[in-house]
Amino acid sequence: MKFRRLTFFLFLAALVTGAGLLAQNYGGRGRRGEPGGRQGVPEWTVDPRFEKDVFSFARLRYESWGRNWGWGGRGRWATDAPDADLNLLFRLQQMTSLKVNPDVTYIDIEPEQLAQYPFVYMVEPGTLVFRPEEATALRNYLLNGGFLMVDDFWGAEDWYNFRAEMKRVFPDIEPVEIEVDHPIFHIVFDLDEKPQMPGIDPFLYSGETSERGSGPVHYWTYSDPKGRMMAIICHNTDLGDGWEREGEDATYFHRFSEKMAYPMAINIIYYAMTH
Repeated sequence: MKFRRLTFFLFLAALVTGAGLLAQNYGGRGRRGEPGGRQGVPEWTVDPRFEKDVFSFARLRYESWGRNWGWGGRGRWATDAPDADLNLLFRLQQMTSLKVNPDVTYIDIEPEQLAQYPFVYMVEPGTLVFRPEEATALRNYLLNGGFLMVDDFWGAEDWYNFRAEMKRVFPDIEPVEIEVDHPIFHIVFDLDEKPQMPGIDPFLYSGETSERGSGPVHYWTYSDPKGRMMAIICHNTDLGDGWEREGEDATYFHRFSEKMAYPMAINIIYYAMTH
């Protein structure tokens, strides 16, 4: 299972039409909707000749212990779905020359499904529990060229659980924290700080960027033996809320969605698919 990156790179080569497009198109998207449907997000068609060469944003389903919540009782893996995914897909299509699958994609951590997607996304892993076969499937997927982005979890307890579960995936690989001088913060959008993105409700209540006193943001990476980044772990931040809730408050949109959530996501996707 090796993933092709050349076609993706050619689609993205013209790159970004400008962050200003976001400001010009601030609107009402972002209200929480029911599972299914597009929540008012515009749809577009994909050229049938290239339907296998478009970017698909795949969210991982997983089991969790303790409190299990999400839309329709689906679990923590579903936090912010489908609105976050839909808005991100729309903004990728709008702001870049990337050809994007307009449909939300949820997949299980199993080899046949993982093999279809070079980039996968996971949220709220603070109560994550991998089955043995999932740990094996994820390890093989990442070592063979796949990429994992993890987002939206806060505090030491969540971090310790996630790190313990990743130890089952990679017993001999430790996460490494990266700082703002890493190329991933500059590859498309030039960010001068590591984005800490609060959820909209905690921010409007407290004005703070850290939720529940969790402290500063951390971006951790897992790399394969050759040094290729296989995963980026966005801890003490919630980029997905910046996508999901972009249309609910102008201050939140301009400070966080426009300047942090979308630029960081585009940087991560571009870096993952071209390195």
